[in-house]
Amino acid sequence: MIIVTILLGLMGLGLVVLVHELGHFAAARAAGVEVEAFSIGWGPKIASWKRGGTEWRLSALPIGGFCRMKGEEAFNAALQSKSDTIPREPGTFYGAPAWKRIIISLSGPLANMLFALIVFIAVSAIGYTEKTYANRIVLASEFRLEGLAGKGPLPADLAGFKSGDIVLEANGKSIRDYTDLQEVIALSAERPLVLLVDRDGKQLTLTVNPALDKDTGAGRIGIYSWIEPVVSEVKPGSAAAIGGIQVGDRLSSINGLAVHHGIEALSLLSSKPEKISVGIDRQGKPLVLQLILSYANGGVDLGLSFATLDHVVRSSSPIAAFGDGARETWKTLKVSVQGLGMLFRGVNVLKAISGPVRITYLVGRTATEGIAQNGPEGIVIAFNFLAFLSIALFLMNLLPIPALDGGMILMFIAEILRNRPLKTKTVYRFQVIGMTFVLALFVLAAVSDLFYFSGK
Repeated sequence: MIIVTILLGLMGLGLVVLVHELGHFAAARAAGVEVEAFSIGWGPKIASWKRGGTEWRLSALPIGGFCRMKGEEAFNAALQSKSDTIPREPGTFYGAPAWKRIIISLSGPLANMLFALIVFIAVSAIGYTEKTYANRIVLASEFRLEGLAGKGPLPADLAGFKSGDIVLEANGKSIRDYTDLQEVIALSAERPLVLLVDRDGKQLTLTVNPALDKDTGAGRIGIYSWIEPVVSEVKPGSAAAIGGIQVGDRLSSINGLAVHHGIEALSLLSSKPEKISVGIDRQGKPLVLQLILSYANGGVDLGLSFATLDHVVRSSSPIAAFGDGARETWKTLKVSVQGLGMLFRGVNVLKAISGPVRITYLVGRTATEGIAQNGPEGIVIAFNFLAFLSIALFLMNLLPIPALDGGMILMFIAEILRNRPLKTKTVYRFQVIGMTFVLALFVLAAVSDLFYFSGK
């Protein structure tokens, strides 16, 4: 399975990079710049053919590709000959006017944005199903399952929430389920959030200030989802299966202590007992079953799952999908910009950023888990993830950092303002700074990935 995950991850990440390079290719050809080679993939060449003056290659590693324009080597030639200016022959990259080079550099990121828009529209039209829980909450402070003890009152406690509250709205937006609630809280770190709550049939308004999670950059208020303890799945050979638990059973107690929701069940198992008595309700008949437990990776796995809600994401019509896709694209862009800003607000960078290894793994895992749980619909979920990744690539490449597209655009703008070409040494120094920055970022991302996979 891990091999399939890696392969799907490489193919997904490669597709996003390939779209980026195709953007550069299309703009270069439109601007009259010759493209000497375009490779689908990296590494050793498997096959190649010539068409339209471009050598098209199929390479061994399915990790994107590259677009090599005529004249890109002219920069190195100018350095070696100690020439003050880069040769600007017709049909070459540096021979094109600065404004055309700006368009060529901009077209890669724009292709990623267009790809994301098309995917979001298609996903909105086709639709997919998310597994989630009800918008009823449990206060984390009552159970402390995530090492929160000793950290003082949590935002939800300070705001006056109680376990069992049902959240109906957030800042005037309807909350359908726990996924909606998680999203709005995550995007509201250190900003007041007004929630409309149903408490025992009465509605009240509470204002909470989500705390910033330094590891993820997301907002948190200290709540869990109230998961009804109704069994929806039992793994063959598991403790639950051996003990006699069946699909449809409702857990009512563990070792004689009442269980009202899933978090309560986890809390009662936190002491890691070897054997437990489980009270269940089976079609109105109370039963008590004995389970012998085993532990792996510090936690217990009873081998059962509780029932979830199906959150269907689908536009009302194909025409509505265009609007929904556009709104999702804009929302994702805003979230990405906000996430970038969080890096300057004390977020743990080693945990907040992802390197290519982790991204590849996450893409592959999203695809494999989605297909395993939802069949062909899992492919839609995987493409939805690729759209998010594509927008992140759009944003990162437009940062005014040397060696990235944004840095190149900045350099060409300077050339226009000066009304004369930049000197070869100036371009060289600019690129050295950029490569140093990119290398440092790569090392940081690699360390982050190492911590992620080691569980630190």
